Amino acid sequence: MNHLTYTIIFSVGIAMNAAAQNGMQRKDLLHANIIERTVSSVKVVEVEFRGGQKGAYHKHPCPVVGYIVEGTCLLQVEGQPAQVLQAGEAFFEPADTPILHFDNYSANQPMKFVAYYLLNGEKELIELLPKKGE
Repeated sequence: MNHLTYTIIFSVGIAMNAAAQNGMQRKDLLHANIIERTVSSVKVVEVEFRGGQKGAYHKHPCPVVGYIVEGTCLLQVEGQPAQVLQAGEAFFEPADTPILHFDNYSANQPMKFVAYYLLNGEKELIELLPKKGE
């Protein structure tokens, strides 16, 4: 390890110790295993859905992680069971895997989420897919 690496580790250790002393609490929201890939940039977007709005059948060229800021979300990644996420909960969408549902679970209340796209030169963030059977 070079000098810079030691400095970073030391600084992180000091910051973590200071946070514990200041009463800061950490809550694990998500641990996602992604296929090893180079990440050259991260694009962060905030998206709002109106009550009852449904996301299109789609996939992403890169892994996407995020969290629900407000409302509730129905998420279903192809091959996995559907799940309802509440505000404050995190999600993971694997690269090149169809997303069957990313819908506002409430018919009346808005839903807002923040998504982090782990990019490696990809330009488009989303690919809309034809509905099954079309």
